[in-house]
Amino acid sequence: MKKILFGATAAAVLAAGTFGAVSANASAPAAAPAAAVRADAGNGNLQQSTHLTVEAATKAAQATLKAAERENQRVSVAVVDRNGNTLVTLRGDGAGPQSYESAVKKAFTAVSWNAPTSVLAGRLASTPNLKDIPGTLFLAGGAPVTAKGAPIAGIGVAGAPSGDLDEKFAQAGIATLTR
Repeated sequence: MKKILFGATAAAVLAAGTFGAVSANASAPAAAPAAAVRADAGNGNLQQSTHLTVEAATKAAQATLKAAERENQRVSVAVVDRNGNTLVTLRGDGAGPQSYESAVKKAFTAVSWNAPTSVLAGRLASTPNLKDIPGTLFLAGGAPVTAKGAPIAGIGVAGAPSGDLDEKFAQAGIATLTR
């Protein structure tokens, strides 16, 4: 009997303490909101950037894949944002296992340097250590997507027998975005 009475008393005390703490918090005045930080857009400390939506990236990737399929090529397609984050990847039927990662790296390389990877591959002759930069692939097949002259995304294609074909298909995806 003592154990039951002691247990009931402990439960009552615990409940009262919890209720009191909750009540105290509910009646406490709300903290004053932090002052809003305002930045003056006119002072050059802020820069506005344009981004490709997931819908647009998907549209471009699908158009790229369709361009390759029309020529019976089995490829993978990747679309990355300005920071190199993957937005969309599509692995076409029968595309080789290496094509997926290669497409992502080509897209990243193209957006990073705002140039087609075929052009960048030519720079390796004078600067061979470019190939050592992590996440890059200096083979034709990547193309930057630009808005107002600045890169906003990259499309990479891998799997066709030549990088020229890969890049041609990437350009088809970019063309879809301008329609």
